[in-house]
Amino acid sequence: MIIEQIYTGCLAQGAYYIESDGEVAIIDPLREVIPYLERAKKNKAEIKYIFETHFHADFVSGHVTLSKETGAPIVFGPNANPAFEAIIAKDGQEFQLGNITIKALHTPGHTMESTTYLLRDETGKDHAIFSGDTLFLGDVGRPDLAQKAADMTKEDLAGLLFDSLRSKIMPLADDVIVYPAHGAGSACGKNMMKETVDTLGNQKQMNYALRANMTREEFVNEVTDGLLPPPKYFPLNVKMNKEGYEDIGDVLKRGMAALSPDAFELAANETGALVLDVRNQEEFVKGHIPRSIFIGLNGDFAPWVGALIADVKQPILLVTPKGKEEEAVTRLSRVGFDNTLGVLKGGFEAWEKAGKDTDNIIALSAEEAKEVLKNKHLPIFDVRKESEFNAEHLVDANNAPLDILNDHLAELPRDETFYVHCAGGYRSVIAASILKGRGIHNLVDITGGIAEMKKAGMEVTNYICPTTQ
Repeated sequence: MIIEQIYTGCLAQGAYYIESDGEVAIIDPLREVIPYLERAKKNKAEIKYIFETHFHADFVSGHVTLSKETGAPIVFGPNANPAFEAIIAKDGQEFQLGNITIKALHTPGHTMESTTYLLRDETGKDHAIFSGDTLFLGDVGRPDLAQKAADMTKEDLAGLLFDSLRSKIMPLADDVIVYPAHGAGSACGKNMMKETVDTLGNQKQMNYALRANMTREEFVNEVTDGLLPPPKYFPLNVKMNKEGYEDIGDVLKRGMAALSPDAFELAANETGALVLDVRNQEEFVKGHIPRSIFIGLNGDFAPWVGALIADVKQPILLVTPKGKEEEAVTRLSRVGFDNTLGVLKGGFEAWEKAGKDTDNIIALSAEEAKEVLKNKHLPIFDVRKESEFNAEHLVDANNAPLDILNDHLAELPRDETFYVHCAGGYRSVIAASILKGRGIHNLVDITGGIAEMKKAGMEVTNYICPTTQ
């Protein structure tokens, strides 16, 4: 028996390759399916089933494409109603895979169709659960993302999740291995561990949602407390996962079209496409196409694209580092952004050589900012999350979290210079690009963020552990 977790850090997502006696099951595959096909081919094995734990909101799964490529059926749990052919498993239904068995445990709560898959080894012993977004390490799935009936509240769903955990998962043996769909950094939960595999016994000991003496009311209150609004692209990804989507090969072919600077400029003007620059932030600061938006591949690229661009149908034109064209289009498609119209041939250097207009961001190091701000009280905006800001921030700084930056536009001065920073320099450049795109140019980016500002001796508030807030 082979169990392989295929973890994608940018999405904090775990897909699973399971093989027994020449037969393979894939659980929650990513959009690009070639790695699964090649893995099975290498082992001379056949993909027999494609299991989906639920209709994912934070990424577009590869289930439709993988089924088309292999002929393997897609399996969902009870209550799923996809627009394509699939097996809708009954609660407790078993699927034979070589010498092992995979049993569907209906565990509604995160969504109504959410299903945990229990793997039993060759001897019939419970070996592992693939818990999707029902059970994370350190947390459970948020109950406010489901495409549900209008009369079901997040509290109703949290109650169902309480029942699912206690009737289907907690009775399992402590040595059962937990393989979740997500880890720390995913917006599908709020308190996930950085580890991606654990035993159920350990989770029973340390996961707040699995406390043995916890009441249903306590569970509902704790699971629903402190939930931030979900990213706006989530419902659009659910729709694609439920109804189907364009083949990834067609998306790549269109998206990787190499456009000369003139053709690129013409396409931007004629289509209203957003120019997305995915280079390193230092390169973007030095020079970029006017009104382009920066979201670098070297950071949490796909989640920030989803959160900030939101509309998956938005036409996009890409400025990428050389050799990163396919990666950029692929990572956009993972979160449903399939409408990439092409890539700037020769990158930003070609744009400059063609004599096109360019822009830049004024930036200061932490040491330089310290000198400028030493005897002045100029406005500073920290674009980190509220929890990060509350834990520790520059004295007199204002908080304008990147994901809700638009809500803070009225607070930004128009007649004097203001400063922006984040933790390390990635998010502040995203924020600067968005603001400049809105015609706000009187800003300065502090490179290196609060990490470098502390090293420079700039005054920060006393640290407060986020878990005590």
